Amino acid sequence: MIQPTRIKPLNGAEPRRGDYVLYWMQASQRAECNHALEYAVRRANELALPVVVFFGLTDKFPEANERHYAFMLEGLAEVKDRLEKKGIRFVVRQSAPDEGVAALGARAALVVTDRGYLRVQKAWRAAAAARLNCPLIQVETDAVVPVEETSAKEEYAAATIRPKIHRKLPDYLVSLKERRPAKTSLPLDLESLDLSDTAGVLSRLRIDRSVKASAHFPGGTSEARKHLQVFLAEKIGHFRDLRNNPALDFLSHLSPYLHFGQISPLFIALKVRESETPGAEAFLEELIVRRELSLNFVHYNGRYDEFEGAVPAWAQKTLEAHAGDPRPACYTPAELEAGRTHDPYWNAAQLEMVVTGKMHGYMRMYWGKKILEWSPSVREAFRTALHLNNKFELDGRDPNGFTGVAWCFGKHDRPWRTRPVFGAVRYMNDRGLCRKFDADQYVKKVQALKS
Repeated sequence: MIQPTRIKPLNGAEPRRGDYVLYWMQASQRAECNHALEYAVRRANELALPVVVFFGLTDKFPEANERHYAFMLEGLAEVKDRLEKKGIRFVVRQSAPDEGVAALGARAALVVTDRGYLRVQKAWRAAAAARLNCPLIQVETDAVVPVEETSAKEEYAAATIRPKIHRKLPDYLVSLKERRPAKTSLPLDLESLDLSDTAGVLSRLRIDRSVKASAHFPGGTSEARKHLQVFLAEKIGHFRDLRNNPALDFLSHLSPYLHFGQISPLFIALKVRESETPGAEAFLEELIVRRELSLNFVHYNGRYDEFEGAVPAWAQKTLEAHAGDPRPACYTPAELEAGRTHDPYWNAAQLEMVVTGKMHGYMRMYWGKKILEWSPSVREAFRTALHLNNKFELDGRDPNGFTGVAWCFGKHDRPWRTRPVFGAVRYMNDRGLCRKFDADQYVKKVQALKS
C-alpha cells in the first residue's frame, strides 16, 4: 500500500507526453520495498510507458570520503542487477543530481523521486523541481510514518513524539505490494557509468581518499538482509537486555544500510514484529521512534549541525556557565582522531570506528560525552565530535548522526545533577562503563580487529 500522505508534488508542471516515467533514485538506494519505485511503476503502467531509474553520482556530497563512496557503489551495483531483472534500465551518471535528472527528465512524462531530509538533499530536489518541465513527485519511503504526518513541529524528546508515532503506526505498518513494469526499458539507449567496475568508477571520483573502504561492512541490500537474518535468528531475543553491552554483539548492524537506503525501515519493522520476541519492542523503539525523532529534528531545524541551533537553550546556558571549569584532560582534535588519550575505553571506541566504520551505540554516547569534557570549549567539542563521526562512520552525515552528536550536548534530554564542565547536561564516566559491562573485554575485542 502507498498511503497518499507519502506523496507530494514538488512543482506545478502539467503532465505531458514522454518516452518513459523517470524515477530519480537518490536517498532510497534499493530495488525492493521502495514506495517511490513502486509509485513510478504504477504510474508508468497507467501511461503504458517503461520506467527508467536514474542516480546522480556527485563527488561533492559534504564530508563524504572513499569509505562512504565504496560502500554506496557496492550497493548501487546490486541495485542495477535487481532492476534489470524487473526490466528496468538503471542510469548512473557522474553529475550533480539535480542537473542529471533535468537532462534525463527532458524525455520523461513525469519524474518521481524519494525523500531526503538534509539541507543538501532538499536543495537538490528544489533545484530539480525548478528545472523540470514535467511533474516532479516526491514519495517518502525511508520513514515508517511520514515526517509531517507525525508532527508539524520540532519535537522536544522521544517522550513527546512517541505517542504521536504510535497513533499512526496501524496505518503505516503495512506491507508494500510490488508490481512488475508492463513495458521494459532495457532496450533504451541511455548513457551510464559501468557499475560492473565499481573500483574503476570509484577511481574517477574527485573525493577525499584519507579513509579507506571498510573490510567489515560491505554495501548492498543482500548484505543488509544477511545482518537482519542473523539478528532475527540469534540476537533479537537478547536485544532488550544486552544491546548496551559492547563487549558482546547483540546489535543488528543495520544502520549503515539504512543510511544509504539499501534496506527499508518498513521491511525491517514488519520482519521484527513477526518475530514476537522479548526484544522486538525495544528494537522497534530504536528503529521507529528514535530514528524518526532524528528525521523530525533535521527536517524542522535547519541548524542541526551548529551548536547554537542543535543544542537546546537550557543546555547551552548550563554549559556556558561552566565554560571556565578546569578540564580533567585536554586534547587536540588530531590527538582525539588518533585515539591518543589516557582512557583505554575511549581509545578503543575511536579505534572501532576508524577500523570498521561503525562504533557500538552505547560507546558512541560515552565517546561524545568525553569529547565534550576534554575539549577547551563546548563549541570546539561539538565541531570535533561531528567531524570525527562524519569522517569515519558509515552512518555519519545523516539525521541519526547529527542527532546523536547533539544528544551528547543535551538534545532530546533533560537537566541532570550539576557537575563541573557539564553543568546539568548528562554525565558519563569510565566507572559507569565498568559497572554495566566488562569494559576491558571490549578493549580486547576491538584490539583484535587490527590483526
